[in-house]
Amino acid sequence: MKILVVDQNGKEHSIEATVGWTAMEAVRGANLEMRAECGGACSCATCHVYVDPAWKDKVGKATELEIEMLDLAFEVKDESRLSCQITLEPQHEGLRLTLAPGID
Repeated sequence: MKILVVDQNGKEHSIEATVGWTAMEAVRGANLEMRAECGGACSCATCHVYVDPAWKDKVGKATELEIEMLDLAFEVKDESRLSCQITLEPQHEGLRLTLAPGID
């Protein structure tokens, strides 16, 4: 499957993803710049992304733990999610995410 990821410079990348992986794993597998310091344990906010509004309902809502972690992120919006908490399913083909600004 493919998902679309807009990097911090505004460039869109069509990347390969595997059903069952998290969006974070797909982004890192494509060698796009994402710190993802905790490796997907939902214990940091360094895999922060914005879900395209058209996809917001399709990826589901954030858990309370994820919302708490997003409090540590910069420039949080209504579309903010931690990519480690978005598990890719077949219906996510074409999902569009934007990498949020980091702390670098």
